[in-house]
Amino acid sequence: MTTSPNTMRAWQVREPGPISGHPLELVEKPVPEPGSGEVLVRVLTCGVCRTDLHVAEGDLAVHREQVTPGHEVVGEVAASGPGSARFAIGDRVGVPWLRRTCGACQWCRSGRENLCRASQYTGWDVDGGYAEYTTVPEGFAYRIPEQFDDATAAPLLCAGIIGYRALRRAQVPPGGRLGLYGFGGSAHLTAQVAMAQGVEVHVLTRGEAARRFALELGAASAGDARDRPPVPLASAIIFAPAGDIVPFALEALAPGGTLALAGIHVSDIPPLNYEQHVFHERTITSVESNTRRDGEEFLVLAARLGISPQTTSYPFEEADRALEYLAVGDVRGAGVLRVSERG
Repeated sequence: MTTSPNTMRAWQVREPGPISGHPLELVEKPVPEPGSGEVLVRVLTCGVCRTDLHVAEGDLAVHREQVTPGHEVVGEVAASGPGSARFAIGDRVGVPWLRRTCGACQWCRSGRENLCRASQYTGWDVDGGYAEYTTVPEGFAYRIPEQFDDATAAPLLCAGIIGYRALRRAQVPPGGRLGLYGFGGSAHLTAQVAMAQGVEVHVLTRGEAARRFALELGAASAGDARDRPPVPLASAIIFAPAGDIVPFALEALAPGGTLALAGIHVSDIPPLNYEQHVFHERTITSVESNTRRDGEEFLVLAARLGISPQTTSYPFEEADRALEYLAVGDVRGAGVLRVSERG
């Protein structure tokens, strides 16, 4: 086994609470040792995802006390644990949200490992990428397509992959009309994939700047999340963690349409009227994490379609500020932490 440094800087959740109360703290802690079948990754960049905000604010139950968030990690392999052979020292890899599954349950054996009840997640169950080093089981790491630099690759590892799964779950017909509710890191990548495949995209989001951004990317229309889109939608995806949007999205669907809820956390959904919201064979579905196959497929597709993540860069020392901007929706595209320089 190769040797590793002893200590590192890392952010951790001191006590979950509103981000305005600064629940994160920057500390020095030991560099983790890669276990059997794992590699140690020197973090270069880490995307700032809404799930990190949910972990910091306590919207998600605490799975690890004083956890280090972050699960859109791009880095270099710095050391390998016993039995690791997939990557060489210095290889660039991506560390995603899904960290481990049991591999033996009905869900894993049927190709739906995202539903494994024993699954573990980076930055929630195990310390993640708001740190100078993190570990990952080598079977759950991704090779990054060469055309993406370290900053633009980071949001692909969750925002992109989850958006891809949500797009599939929404069952958009060829050349159909898709509504995207919320337009942050995941939605702006999903929009690019959908439009590249001939789908007509309509964006509905609260932020005026986000609406302008959507039109710049080629959306057919952009309005407020509670507006009715100019045309009936074949499919819709809600990325915003706001359950009160669900009735508006359902009303916007044409008969036979599908609504996918892409968030890991969504506020309560108000009562629905059967005739107004559900009848005419409308479908409501959700998205839970992703499979490794989703990730591999999406990264190949993103490279082939020339997907261009728009990022806002933050110094590693300003991770808490990056989450504050995310909380108010004041980030164009996806936020990315600059953690280390290439060796």
